[in-house]
Amino acid sequence: MNVPILSQAPRIVVLGSLNMDLVLRVPHMPRAGETMLGQSLSQVPGGKGGNQAVSCARQGAAVSLLSCVGEDAYADQLLAGLVADHIDVQHVQRSARDATGVAVISVDDSAQNQIVVVPGANLRLQVTEPVLRPLLQDAAYVVLQFETPLEEVDQALRSARAVGCKTVLNPSPVQPLPDAWWPAIDVLVVNEAEAAQLSGSPVDSPESAARAARWLQAKGAGQVVVTLGSQGAVCCDARSASTAEAPAHWHRAPQVQAVDTTAAGDTFLGALTVQLASGASLDEATQWAIRAAGICVTRAGAQPSIPFHAEVATRTEASPWSPV
Repeated sequence: MNVPILSQAPRIVVLGSLNMDLVLRVPHMPRAGETMLGQSLSQVPGGKGGNQAVSCARQGAAVSLLSCVGEDAYADQLLAGLVADHIDVQHVQRSARDATGVAVISVDDSAQNQIVVVPGANLRLQVTEPVLRPLLQDAAYVVLQFETPLEEVDQALRSARAVGCKTVLNPSPVQPLPDAWWPAIDVLVVNEAEAAQLSGSPVDSPESAARAARWLQAKGAGQVVVTLGSQGAVCCDARSASTAEAPAHWHRAPQVQAVDTTAAGDTFLGALTVQLASGASLDEATQWAIRAAGICVTRAGAQPSIPFHAEVATRTEASPWSPV
C-alpha cells in the first residue's frame, strides 16, 4: 500500500465532545428487568471529539480541539490526557453550570457495546467566527460531529468555507442534515446505520452501502465513506466531469480478535483524515484507516485503544478491494 510519509504534520481542527467514559464489562447485554453481576468498571477518557482528536494526533497531525467541559475532576483528567498527546486545548471551554459529559458504555463478551451519553457541558460549547477563522486559516481539515450543538457545527462549516478549509463530517448521533450543509461537506464518514437513516434505504452489504454513498453524494457531499464494521468500508470518490457516477470501492477488513469496538469509528475517521491531509487518495486513506481501526478493536477502552502512526505502518495484511 502506497501511503505518504508525513514530512510535515498537517494541521487539523476538531470541534466536538469530551466525555469521561464509564465502561462496564458484562457477560451479555442485560434484558429488560434483568439484574446481573458486572465483571469490571473503569473510567476511560472518551467523547467523539476527544477520540477523533487523539486519533488525528497519534497519526501525526498537529491538532487543535474546540470543546467544552465542566469545572470538575473529570475535566482535569480529560485535559491532562489530551495535553499528553500534544493536542492544543487552549480553546477548550469550561462551564460553571454543567458537569463534564459522561458516557456509560456496556461492553459484552462478544466485544459489542451499548452506549448512553449524558452530554453535560458539551451542550454549552459556543464558537464564534473571530475564533474559528484564524484556527481554520491554515488547517487542512476541520472535523465535526453531532455531540455538540448543531449551531456550532453550522458556524464551523460556514467559517471553513469562507477560508478554504476542507471539512470532514461524521453525523453522529445521526439526524437529518439541513440542505444548505450538503455542498459544504468535503468528506462524509458514516457507519451503516447512519447511512441507512440518512438515505432512507437499508444498508447491510457493500452493494447497498455503495448505493447509499452515491445517494449522499447526490445530495451534495464530496467524498463519502460508509464503514461496515468487520466487513470493512465502502468509499465513493468525488465524481469527475467525465464520469456518469463516482467510482465506489469496497475495502475488506483484516480478520482480528475483537475485544472492544468502542472508538473504532473515531479511530478510522482520524486516520482517514490525516492520510487525506497528507496527500493520500481516498482508496489509500480508507485502507490505512481500516488497519488503524483493526488495531483499535483488539484493545479495551476508547482513547487508550487508539493506535499510533508507527503501529499502523507495521501492519502488512493484504487489503483486497473490489468495485461495487
